[in-house]
Amino acid sequence: MFIEKMLSSNIQSLDAAIDGIALGSAANASRRSFIKMSVGGAAGIAIVPGVALAQGSTAAAPKPGQKPTEQPAAFITIAKDGTTTILCNRMDMGQGIETALAMICAEELDADWSKVNTAFGNQRGNYVDPAMGMHLTGGSNSIKNSYTQYRELGARTRAMLIAAAAKEWKLDATALTAANGVVSGGGKRLGYGQLFDAALKESVPESVVLKDPKSFKIIGKPTSLKVSKEKATGSQKYGIDVKLPGMLTAVVLRPPVFGGKLKSMDASAALKVKGVRAVLPVDLDRGAKGVAVIADGYWPAKLGRDAIKLEWDNAGVAKADNTALLAQYRELAKTAGLQAPGDQYKADLSALANAPKKLSAEFVFPYLNHAQMEPLACTVDLKANACSVYTASQMPGVDAAAIAKATGLSPDQVNIHVQMAGGGFGRRAVPTSEYVIEATNVAKAYAATGKRAPIKVVHSREDDVKAGYYRPFTLHRAEIGYDNEGKIVAWDHKIVSQSILKGSPFEAFLVKAGVDGTTTEGMREPYSIPMQLSVHHPQINVPVLWWRSVGSTHTAFVMETLLDEIAAASNKDPVTYRMGLLADDARGKRHKETLQLAVEKSGYGKKQLASGMHWGVAMHESFESVVAFIVEAGVKDGKPVIGAVTASLHCNFCVNPRTVETQIQGSALMALATTQENHAITLKDGVVQQSNFHDFPMPRITDMPNIAVHIVPSNDPPKGVGEPGLPPFAPALANALRRATGKPLREMPFKLA
Repeated sequence: MFIEKMLSSNIQSLDAAIDGIALGSAANASRRSFIKMSVGGAAGIAIVPGVALAQGSTAAAPKPGQKPTEQPAAFITIAKDGTTTILCNRMDMGQGIETALAMICAEELDADWSKVNTAFGNQRGNYVDPAMGMHLTGGSNSIKNSYTQYRELGARTRAMLIAAAAKEWKLDATALTAANGVVSGGGKRLGYGQLFDAALKESVPESVVLKDPKSFKIIGKPTSLKVSKEKATGSQKYGIDVKLPGMLTAVVLRPPVFGGKLKSMDASAALKVKGVRAVLPVDLDRGAKGVAVIADGYWPAKLGRDAIKLEWDNAGVAKADNTALLAQYRELAKTAGLQAPGDQYKADLSALANAPKKLSAEFVFPYLNHAQMEPLACTVDLKANACSVYTASQMPGVDAAAIAKATGLSPDQVNIHVQMAGGGFGRRAVPTSEYVIEATNVAKAYAATGKRAPIKVVHSREDDVKAGYYRPFTLHRAEIGYDNEGKIVAWDHKIVSQSILKGSPFEAFLVKAGVDGTTTEGMREPYSIPMQLSVHHPQINVPVLWWRSVGSTHTAFVMETLLDEIAAASNKDPVTYRMGLLADDARGKRHKETLQLAVEKSGYGKKQLASGMHWGVAMHESFESVVAFIVEAGVKDGKPVIGAVTASLHCNFCVNPRTVETQIQGSALMALATTQENHAITLKDGVVQQSNFHDFPMPRITDMPNIAVHIVPSNDPPKGVGEPGLPPFAPALANALRRATGKPLREMPFKLA
């Protein structure tokens, strides 16, 4: 997500504020202001419980090895039999970081990989992103930002184990070695499990020597997930599977229009449903009011909800409508919007009027639901002096602070037990902590009746689709002038889209000159193109949120299809044309290597395609990784037919090739969904029209093409892969289909007729 990228560059390392460690003096004043503002804001964005912000403090930064994020005891546990548990400082939603981070740590620890298990941290300061100082899973930053951290955690633990053995055997530590979970030397051997308790009493080393990558035995090798068996057999537990003694289950009846309120209610029939314990009004997200049905299980709660008779009050609430929105957006796109910051978006447009060739294009992208396989669920055990929460949260520190504010508890009285997630794609990272606060409000309402119990609030698929957060509805308009050789002389571009970040506590850092950077990311770069870019951010009563690869979901499509059209109109090969737009610098080199690898592996330009099939090419950089797709596709009976697909990826050093391959394939499948018929969220009179997979369809297994994934070799520090695989697939497919039909595709989902 863009948020992590921008926070990283603007806030740098906030982890000095964790657990009472003061930030520096004047240089950090703006950072302190951000944190202070956020803690008091509606979203409750505290970095972690227990943060001490010492205004004007000149306290020195802690020594290496002393930060909470560097403490081995918070991450590694070794049982007597050598079983090693390594905690993941993020939430795993299928991207495989619980295994990848364990691989990184176990490599330097020299652990016996067969005895390594994984688990999750919580909202405490140990488990923040070490580069940003707050709890965040997203933006493909997990491996990138924690690679060195987890290597050092492993190396520090290994050094402490050796120190403990040296002390017990009265030998010099330099005479000892550690490998495969055993310390040996002087004719003696002890397993890590036998030494671990003593090792924890040793001082944490300030510095450690990390391995030469040439000696890696775990990192860089294709490795199955530690939870593969559980996921394959259905025994893996997710947030929706949480069970606590005495737990009740609740469902919430939400207004059909966002921000609506409850006018009147007759709950008599609901209360007669066997198993229903209570029917209570509750406060919901964005000022809405709804009704919670609390019962012994999901089914009675659902039946109780169905039996409620009520009337909604939608007075004064704006009612979004897709037809009206499209007309509004088209009018806005005719006018100059807010100038996008950055010199790369301030080109002189005087050459546009007299350009030999011109191209005008409008693109429309719908609202999209995240549609993660596991609907939202949050279990809250609210007591008088403590609150335990069990949920799959991408921002547990944010959520814990919001819960503390909502309950009146102190931050250290709130504990979030991070669960494995069945998908997320950004839906579990809401700045307002929407679904977590909703569950907390249900627990509060039940406590107000004089009763307390752990309550799991479960969203049905219909709840997730009709009352969720969405990727913004977006319109692009481009006016491009170019010469007979395809050289672009001027490009005037406008984007109309709701802002994800305006009004959130992240606005102060991540919205520049009124422009939300999540809207413009991916435009122009890395190509050398003279572009003028402006943005309109209309206020619409639809909640919007980042969606896997955020702005690049639409900017990549616009850039890569338009460049392809210009190449074709100029009789240029699309690969050669793109290569010519790339600079001869390190960034351009990464792109060229990525595209060239896809060309070589696909047989592009050399292999004879079947009759009716055409090549489609696209490439895009997001979250510092570059992905190229070369697709073979055609049209039969008015429907796309996809042949072989070749993907290449430059993510620098690859920690686990197996999960990298599956992430690129999964991203492509998610991108394929966005092209397919009826895959759009639409609104009429403020009401979402879709409700489940029958009218918001997903690709079937028969739709999935064969996707070969190739990784550009590199020893540079790793980047992320959870999101970058999505943006270039749809434009690559669209470019092949344009060649098949002669018609450019400028609306998603695709309309070939």
